Amino acid sequence: MSGSDARALSRSLLDLCRMRKLTIATAESCTGGLVAGALTDIPGSSDVIDRGFVTYSNDAKRAMLGVKATTLATFGAVSKETATAMAIGALEKAGVDLAVSITGIAGPGGATPGKPVGLVHFAVAARDGRILHRECRFGAIGRSAVRLRSVVEALRMLTELARGPQAVTKPRREAASRLRLRVARSPRRSPAKRRRPPRA
Repeated sequence: MSGSDARALSRSLLDLCRMRKLTIATAESCTGGLVAGALTDIPGSSDVIDRGFVTYSNDAKRAMLGVKATTLATFGAVSKETATAMAIGALEKAGVDLAVSITGIAGPGGATPGKPVGLVHFAVAARDGRILHRECRFGAIGRSAVRLRSVVEALRMLTELARGPQAVTKPRREAASRLRLRVARSPRRSPAKRRRPPRA
């Protein structure tokens, strides 16, 4: 993964959002605004990007995004629950169509039992109520690499939600009618006649 990957993803995401008339906000912790930076690096991004929140501390997460103190105390800053609350908070505060959040441990320090360096939680929330969460364990690949890979993952998740809800595929009527026809034509088996035991 490289900066060119992030640039290509940013460009395609912006094009998709323009086509669907969607706006985006970001809420970042360990990436420190890199997702917003990747998107706004593309000329003309202002018609899609509304704002970016850099909430590095727990105080910032509470004050700027409305993350509850109980959520942070119970699950920690690097958790599914906090990432989801961050995305929902950004969506509500900015009034946009899509919001992405990132919270993780880029390293080299900061690891705790059960939460190693390279652990990153992502969440994307949409105005229509869809929420997507993802947990990535990149490993101790270096601070810059964790942050870059987090940017790419966030852009991919935004693209996934920007495409809209996937339609549920229904079976074709022709196939269903053929199935019914086969069932109707299948011969019925007559119950086997029981033989009476010979009389003694």
